Amino acid sequence: MSLPLKNFSAIVHLISPKSFPSFRKMHTTRLSAAKREIDPSAESKNPDDDSVTKLRVFVRKKRAKKTVQAIVEAIKPETFDQKPCSLPEIEDFAYGKQSSFSRSNEVQPPSDWEKVIEGIRKMRSSEDAPVDSMGCEKAGVSLPPKERRFAVLISSLLSSQTKDQVTHGAIQRLLQNDLLSAEALDKADEGAIKELIHPQVGFYSRKASNMRKVAKICLDRYNGDIPSTLEELLELPGIGPKMAHLVMNVGWNNVQGICVDTHVHRICNRLGWVSRPGTKQRTSTPEQTRESLQLWLPKEEWVPINPLLVGFGQTVCTPLRPRCGICAVSGFCPSAFKEAPNPSSTPKKK
Repeated sequence: MSLPLKNFSAIVHLISPKSFPSFRKMHTTRLSAAKREIDPSAESKNPDDDSVTKLRVFVRKKRAKKTVQAIVEAIKPETFDQKPCSLPEIEDFAYGKQSSFSRSNEVQPPSDWEKVIEGIRKMRSSEDAPVDSMGCEKAGVSLPPKERRFAVLISSLLSSQTKDQVTHGAIQRLLQNDLLSAEALDKADEGAIKELIHPQVGFYSRKASNMRKVAKICLDRYNGDIPSTLEELLELPGIGPKMAHLVMNVGWNNVQGICVDTHVHRICNRLGWVSRPGTKQRTSTPEQTRESLQLWLPKEEWVPINPLLVGFGQTVCTPLRPRCGICAVSGFCPSAFKEAPNPSSTPKKK
């Protein structure tokens, strides 16, 4: 049944809050109480104006915000604990923390490696290689322990891409000018240091700068001595893994790894003693060679293997045109007689 429009307006007027005072009083009281909890100054405002409607909207927004906050707090622990696609920290790639080589019982030493070492020792018995008398470990042999450790450190720094004869000559000139201690190098003029190590020492300008920096660090942190840990040695400017292991072995008699230079790196790859992890390919850096070699070589051989192979590389297993014809262990070497001759020795065509 339909009602006339004027009757419908009358009914709406009858059921409005103004027609029921008790309903109006209850309605405004509840809203006023809610408003007082949020805004104490609301008591002075008229409950009949439009601010009541605005207040209801504001209360709903606050409730919605609390709900969202609760949902975020509920899912936060699970979200941040799982990290399924997180990248590794950059420190994981630092030296000595993460290695691509893992020690395993399945790593077997190369066949006949003991015969090879024994044969090289016989060839090296004459001790006619430069490393035997002018290697870094020979620096400052007549000095007290503290000064000798510093001399070995500086000699190692100078030895990078420099022959033993040249390094030894530079160390002797520094010693003759009383510049082979942390105190003296710290006070010395950098130009004077360059003159003493120039011109044969490779990158002499950079090395002279690093020498003064190393001297300053040793004075400030170690009372003129050198660091006693591998990690601290590697923090010194110009000192790499090969040098740090040599200094630890000679200076502190603390063997933590094999000292692998370019000679040891080359010869171990020629003999097939080392390879990249999971492959049979040659190692590409001395540091990879060190890690691979340490997987199977007994620890009592870690110190003597360096001067043994360095001298062998200086006299017989040379970088170019190795002398396989006079090598006593060529029968155990898979690279024997396979190295290409020195290109510079080939006569040019007219």
